[in-house]
Amino acid sequence: MAAHKIIIVTAPSGAGKTTIVKKLLREMPELAFSISAATRSPRVGETDGKDYYFLSPEEFQRRIENNEFAEYEMVYAGKYYGTLKSELERIWQNNQYPMVDIDVKGALSIREKYHGAALTIFIQPPSLDALRVRLSERGTETQASLEERLGKARYELSFAREFDHIVVNEELDKAYGEVKALVENFLAR
Repeated sequence: MAAHKIIIVTAPSGAGKTTIVKKLLREMPELAFSISAATRSPRVGETDGKDYYFLSPEEFQRRIENNEFAEYEMVYAGKYYGTLKSELERIWQNNQYPMVDIDVKGALSIREKYHGAALTIFIQPPSLDALRVRLSERGTETQASLEERLGKARYELSFAREFDHIVVNEELDKAYGEVKALVENFLAR
């Protein structure tokens, strides 16, 4: 493998990022999912070491102090998420490229740290109204958590122009095709 490149895909919650990332991982074996660390509890069906590295707040703090994160932040009150440097190294040592699926601030932090080695793609919903519908249809949000996610989405959308590419996900197959082409071009450089 020529270089330690990183693919970073970010989006407001409900914009379709996870669906696009999962399809890329299925179709591009040279990519490997970078498992994030989190202090939240596992959701039903989530496995430690597969979906996230679930850490206690104390363990997360210890790793911050030991400079073990490529990036981290408190995404929601009391809930930390981060990308461990050891996770990126694990993937590179396996001769693959890390596919990092994280929030906007984390994506900008990694880009700042890895500069030209990182490709950053922002998946944008067609509108906030469309996002509201998508989040409501999940059936996982209370009215309060829905409003919190929409408020965060408004904030995150204000950073879209700081990314290498913006892909509007109005129609999933079209958005996926755009993202895949961007990734293939970046890896071919």
